[in-house]
Amino acid sequence: MTIMMPAPDQAVLGRRDAIVAALRAIVPGEGVIDKPAEMLPYESDGLMAYRQPPMVVVLPDTTEQVSQVLKYCFEQGIKVVPRGSGTSLSGGSLPLADGVLLGLGKFKRIRDIDFDNRVVVTEPGVTNLAISQAVAHAGFYYAPDPSSQIACSIGGNIAENSGGVHCLKYGMTTNNVLGCELVLITGEVIRIGGKSPETSGYDLMGIITGSEGLLGVVTEVTVRILQKPETARALMVGFAQVEAAGECVARIIGAGIIPGGMEMMDKPAIHAAEAFVHAGYPLDVEALLIIELDGPGIEVDELIKRVEAIAQGCGSTTCQISNSETERNLFWAGRKAAFPAVGRISPDYLCMDGTIPRGALPQALARIRDLSEKYGLGVANVFHAGDGNLHPLILYDANKPGEMDRAEAFGADILRCCVELGGVLTGEHGVGVEKRDLMPEMFSEIDLNQQQRLKCAFDAQGLLNPGKVFPTLHRCAELGRVHVHGGKLAFPDLPRF
Repeated sequence: MTIMMPAPDQAVLGRRDAIVAALRAIVPGEGVIDKPAEMLPYESDGLMAYRQPPMVVVLPDTTEQVSQVLKYCFEQGIKVVPRGSGTSLSGGSLPLADGVLLGLGKFKRIRDIDFDNRVVVTEPGVTNLAISQAVAHAGFYYAPDPSSQIACSIGGNIAENSGGVHCLKYGMTTNNVLGCELVLITGEVIRIGGKSPETSGYDLMGIITGSEGLLGVVTEVTVRILQKPETARALMVGFAQVEAAGECVARIIGAGIIPGGMEMMDKPAIHAAEAFVHAGYPLDVEALLIIELDGPGIEVDELIKRVEAIAQGCGSTTCQISNSETERNLFWAGRKAAFPAVGRISPDYLCMDGTIPRGALPQALARIRDLSEKYGLGVANVFHAGDGNLHPLILYDANKPGEMDRAEAFGADILRCCVELGGVLTGEHGVGVEKRDLMPEMFSEIDLNQQQRLKCAFDAQGLLNPGKVFPTLHRCAELGRVHVHGGKLAFPDLPRF
């Protein structure tokens, strides 16, 4: 592991047997896993370059059990790492050697489908795609659709503020979640928001969404569902130059056209996806745009003509328009499978996640190309082009000495480039451990301290998911919030990294 994490608390590790016994009393049966071999599936998340077995895994299946586990850990000074399906690509659910890994995989029930209010109330372990499948019979769906939607959990989507192909028009997770049930580290259960689209007071859902498990554990979610559009058709447009495709994206948005989704792939990604899915992608182009237009049929027909004209003006070399739902889904199948497809052509890859202004896309692509030559590593580019969210896939072989280090340095330079171009470090994968030490590239010390004060308001002892997001771990007392319990200041020897 090339990253530093908080030093394990040897006193906590010395009490491991007692901790396991206490957790078994709260979550009986098969709810606690403590054997090393059985904990191996939990040693990493989707960022498999970093691995760390947890001290113990606990798998509650009720809010009351979550509350009791957190209350026990709070009283005993034990760190807790919440985990959904483990598909995070930033190390957000990387375990701690002296921490309890709190898995929400058993929370997989949909509690209420309310078509009148157009909401679904679900537990956090339900997969993203399962929500759309549960309401499809009535012509509804849940809009945010990460590529991992068949596996990623809605609770994890909240933790990372996940996006997806259709977030350009319909918003990220934060725009589609209305409320949640949240368990604080003290064990207190609170409710935030609900079925109403408007709530009084502060926007606490805006704080919880994207908080990466640092503030509390979500045990229930209320999401907005939408009616399926009357018509949805996709265009598959090829370009001889990647920069021309980037210019086309900017012109479409500049013309006031907001597609349901607009994605880009470069040549290595196109070839990998086509070999994997056989979607009919053109193989003689340098870049491919997939543009979906939806709405009333007459509107979609008009928008297709306008988009075709814009693409031709940017020098497009091919254009294919879907004529059926099967064909539209096939266009998207390759894009949705781009990540596993690239896994077939490289032993390992790092999936980066940064966001830039759309107009800066040509500069970003040129910089990535230069960096690829500098580090001697290949890269396949897959973009949420419409909102400037880049996903360069850096190809390397972890078995070759030095290649992983070069891949990490390559990725860090891509993210620095995003910030330099006026963008941000992450679009939807979160900060986790992957981007933690790059936070000062975007935020000043004052900014970071202010963010940590918010963390302290929810978790004064710093027990929830420590070692993530913040490059320097402060005591809350240092940030102006002193928390005294039983006449003693919590964690006087809190480690720094």
